Amino acid sequence: MNIQYQMLNVKNMAAENTRKYDLEERLIGFALLVIQIVEILPDNKVGNHIGGQLLRSGTSPAFNYGEAQSAESINDFIHKMKICLKELRETKISLKIIKRKPLLKSD
Repeated sequence: MNIQYQMLNVKNMAAENTRKYDLEERLIGFALLVIQIVEILPDNKVGNHIGGQLLRSGTSPAFNYGEAQSAESINDFIHKMKICLKELRETKISLKIIKRKPLLKSD
């Protein structure tokens, strides 16, 4: 019984190691959600301003991550990933502004 448990444990560990943490796909999905939000913002001066900023900051992490994959050095990779993080933080603040204003109508 102990051997069966150990074999099962080894199989589980092997399955966990084959799981792919695909940050690129997650960032693309996030960018698509941001685009959906921007598309439903009001067509006025505030909506256009915040929407433009949100669109740029919310989609750029996916692009910057793609650049990071072609980094020329570890330091270059770290730098590009830090840019991704900065853009995501900026997006978070834009979303907080949209929520507090509120710029989107609740259903």
